[in-house]
Amino acid sequence: MTHARDRRGRQSAAYDPATVPLRPTRPSRSRPRPPAARSPRERPERTHRALAAGRVAMALLAVAALTATGAAWRRYHQELSGLTISGVTPDGPKSTGKTQNILVMGLDSRLDEHGSPLPQDMYDALHAGDDSEGGFNANVLILVHIPGDGSKSTAISIPRDDYVTLDPASCATSPCKGKIKQAYGFAYARAKDKLTAAGVKDPLELDQKSRDAGRLAESNTVGKFLGNVPVDHFVEITLAAFFQIAEAEQPITVCLNEDTSDSYSGANFKKGKQQIDAAQAMAFVRQRRDPDQPLFTDLDRTRRQQAFIVSLARQLQDGGTLGSPTKLRALLDIAKQNTAIDSGLDPLSFAQRASALLDDGLSLYTLPVKDFGTDDAGESINIVDPDEIKGIVRNLLSPGDSGTTTTTTPAPTTTAIPDATGIVLNVVNSSGENGLAAKVEQALATQGFTQGAATTGAASDTTTLTYGAGAESAATALAAQLGLTATGSAAVEARAVQLTLGTDARSGPLANVPIDQADPATSATRTRTPATSTTPPAPVSATAPGANAPEATDLSQMDTGGIPCVR
Repeated sequence: MTHARDRRGRQSAAYDPATVPLRPTRPSRSRPRPPAARSPRERPERTHRALAAGRVAMALLAVAALTATGAAWRRYHQELSGLTISGVTPDGPKSTGKTQNILVMGLDSRLDEHGSPLPQDMYDALHAGDDSEGGFNANVLILVHIPGDGSKSTAISIPRDDYVTLDPASCATSPCKGKIKQAYGFAYARAKDKLTAAGVKDPLELDQKSRDAGRLAESNTVGKFLGNVPVDHFVEITLAAFFQIAEAEQPITVCLNEDTSDSYSGANFKKGKQQIDAAQAMAFVRQRRDPDQPLFTDLDRTRRQQAFIVSLARQLQDGGTLGSPTKLRALLDIAKQNTAIDSGLDPLSFAQRASALLDDGLSLYTLPVKDFGTDDAGESINIVDPDEIKGIVRNLLSPGDSGTTTTTTPAPTTTAIPDATGIVLNVVNSSGENGLAAKVEQALATQGFTQGAATTGAASDTTTLTYGAGAESAATALAAQLGLTATGSAAVEARAVQLTLGTDARSGPLANVPIDQADPATSATRTRTPATSTTPPAPVSATAPGANAPEATDLSQMDTGGIPCVR
C-alpha cells in the first residue's frame, strides 16, 4: 500500500475513466444560466483547495438552520415557496413506521440551486473563484437517522474520498469505481450529455434534470455502501449557505484543545474557547493541516465541522434567532436559494421533527478508514473495509438486530455531572481484573465525561482519584459518587481526571456503577455474535485532547452537549 495522502491538503479532482470531459462554457454575467457540462476533473486545484472544508460544513449548517426554525416553520411556511423541489425521490428500500433516514449532500458548485451565479462580493469573501469554477462532487455526505420511537438521533459522516463502488448511472462501464463523492458529478455529466443529445435546450431544465440524475446516483451509492440501508429523503445544499448562515449568526463560540495555525486556510487559533466571525469560521472548518501536527488530516477536519455544527446550533437556540422574525426570514431566504429537497419530503413535517433533534440529543459519528492510498489515476483515496463499514452502521442504526441480542437491566444509579463536559476521564487498571478499565470508561461516560485512555498499571489495593488543572469540580463530584477523595496532581494533564482502580474497586467505589453493561447509555446488556467476519470497532471520542485524540483512521463520536473541544 502506498501512503500517498497529500498532507498539504491538495484534493484531486474527480475522474471518470469511461468518459472524456467536455470543455466548460462559462455562464454570462448579464444572463445567468447553469454551467455547461463539466466533469469534476476540470476544477482548478487552487479553488478546490481553498474551499473543500467549507463545503463539508455548510450542509449541516443549513440543516441546523432549518432545525432551529422548525418551531416557527408554519408561520413562515409561505415564505418558502421558492424552495427547490427535486423531481426525484431516492430509490431503494424505505424505512418502516415513523423512522426516517435523510441524506445531507453538500455540493461543490459555485452556483445557487437555481443555477444562478452568486453575488461577486460573496465570491470575494469566500476566495472561491467565480461561477465558472467548481463542479458537482458531493463533498458533504451525512446520513441523519431519526428513529420513529423518539429515541436519540444519529448523524453519520462519510469521508468524501472513500473509494467505493458507485451507482451504475455514474459510469459508462462496469464495475463503476471511484471516490464516493464522485457519484453525483459523474451521473450529472452523463445525464447532461444525453439530454443535450436528445434536444433539451432550456438551460434551467437541462441543469435540474441533470442534478436529479446526480442526486439519485449519490443516494443509491451511499445506501448500498452503508449496507443497503434505506435512504428515504435527501437535502441538498450549495456552497453559499455556509458563509451566509455563519455571517447571520456571528460571533459563534468554538473550542480547540491546542493552539493551531495553517497558512493554506488562514487558520490561527489559540487553545480553549473563543468567539469567531464568519471569515474565521471559514478558516476553522477549512483547516485540515497543521505543520506542528503531521497527523492532522481530512477526517480531523470533518470532526471540526461537526463541532462547529453543534456550536452553531447552540447559537441559533440561545442567540435570539427564534424570537426574531427578521433573522428567521434571513435564514429562510438562504434555504430558498441554496437548498433542494426530494419530491417526497414534506418540508413542514421534516422541520417539525428536526426541531426536536438537538433538544433530544444527537450523536455524530465519523466513519473510519483503513489506510490512505492512490487510485490508478494517481488521485488520493481512502481505503475502506466495506464489511466493517456495514457492521458499524448496522450497530449504530439497529443495535438490537443482526446478531445482537438485547436484555433490559436496571438503569445506572449514578447521576450526570454537569461540570464533566469537556473533562477527559482516564482509567488505570491496577485491580488485576482484565478489561475492567474499559468497562469503567464506558459506564462513566454517562456522567458526561469524555472517554480517555484505559491502561493497565502496577497492582494496588486501593482505588484513587486524581485530577489536573481545571478539572477539580468534576473530579470532586465524581469522588462523592464513588465514595473517594479527589486529589489534585501535577502529573495529570489539564482538564483531565485519572481514576486508578485497586482490588477494592468492585466491592467499594464501583458497587453502584453499571460496569458490566456494554452500552450503559441504552440501559441494555448486549451479547454480540458477529454477523460478519469483521467486528465493528468501538468509537473514539472526537473531543479527546493530546495523546487521546482520535487518529485519522478512527471511528469517532461526538455528542451535542456543551461546546465541543476538538483538535
